[in-house]
This record gives sequence, structure tokens and C-alpha cells, in this order.
Amino acid sequence: MLRQFLTGVWLTIERFPQFMAMNLQKIQFGDSRGAQMARRYLIQNIRVEQKHADHWLAWAEASGLSLADLRDAKNCSEQQALAHWCWYISAQPSLAVGVAATNYAVEGATGEWSCVVCSKDAYEKSFPESRRISAMRWLRVHAEYDDTHPWEALEIVATLMGSSPPPTEIDAIRTAVRASYNYMELALNGVLTAEAACASRESGSKPELLQARADSAKHARRRTAAERVVATV
Repeated sequence: MLRQFLTGVWLTIERFPQFMAMNLQKIQFGDSRGAQMARRYLIQNIRVEQKHADHWLAWAEASGLSLADLRDAKNCSEQQALAHWCWYISAQPSLAVGVAATNYAVEGATGEWSCVVCSKDAYEKSFPESRRISAMRWLRVHAEYDDTHPWEALEIVATLMGSSPPPTEIDAIRTAVRASYNYMELALNGVLTAEAACASRESGSKPELLQARADSAKHARRRTAAERVVATV
């Protein structure tokens, strides 16, 4: 399952600086206060996101994967849909919607689950001691860094929209944020489905029983942090 996750999400990780650059292209120096906030934020953090790609690769290598494995993996469309969504929404004219969908929604939810993984040392100790620091760096910087980074993005969105935005602009932000959460869930479900199919082939489980277990697990899941955030949007 980890292999599916690391290879499936790589496209989003590797291209995240490009999504931010696409939003940066919407801004001219001297635009509104919110636009200038966004300009500084995006310029400062594009390089940070490139380092995050390096950290992801280090995590993958500690897990037995190479850069070629990440690039050449034949992942299902569900696992790569998040990257295509981020590309699409970042290409749209609205700066506020682009920042909300990527830097607020995607990075915010990522910070939530990274904190959960880092809250205990069980996963960290699964790596050889000599590789633990590099293997955990991506998770740790997101568990700490993303605690404030998405809120900075949300402040930019609020400033761009002003104190009395029209309902249509509010709806556009809400729709984009929810779509980002849905695509993240779709990517995770793609990983779980691929793993379940692999386990089925290895164990000879009947497809009907596999689907029943998957459906049962889906209905039994507690609401995720992302879903709780959506409920407040």
C-alpha cells in the first residue's frame, strides 16, 4: 500500500511548485493588497515546495523506491486525479480560488494527517536508524510547517475577497475547497482499492467478499479531518 501511495501522489508533489507558479502569473506588481500578499507568499514558498519534492524522494528511497519507480509507476487515474485538478483550478482566472484549492485545502488536510502519523514513533522506528531522519523529513516538516502555512493562505483569500464578497465568489471558494478534499479522498481510495485487489489476487479472495469488506470499511470510517473542515466552510 505504501508503494501505491508514494508513487500515486508523486505527480501532485512534483508539480506543486508549478501550481503555485501558475497562480503567481495572475499577479502584476502593484495590484491589490491581497494580490501583493499572495505574490510574496508564492515567491517565498515555491522554492520550499521544491525541497518538499526532494524530501518525498528521500522518503520513497528509504521505502525501497527509486526516482525511476516514482516516474514510471502505472497508477490508476484516481490516484493522479488530484494533480490534474490542482493544475486545472490553478489555471483558472481567479487567484483567490486557486490559492484556496491548493495552498489552503490540499496543504491544510496534508498537515492534519501528517500530524497523526508523527504523533507516535511507531512508523519512524520501522526505518533503519541511519535513515529515519531523511525518511521522516517530509512528514515532519508538514506536521509542523503546515500548521500555519494554510492559515496564511486563507488570510490571503479573505483579503483578496474583501469584507463583503458577492455570494457567487463565496460559492466558488467553497466548491473548490470541497473538490480538493474530494480528490484527495479519491486518491486515497485508489490506493486502498489497488492494495485490496493485490491482496485478493494473492489470497484468492472472491471479488464479492472483497467488495463487501471494502463497503463495510467505508461506512465504518469516522469523519476525517478534511470532512470536518468542509462542514464548517
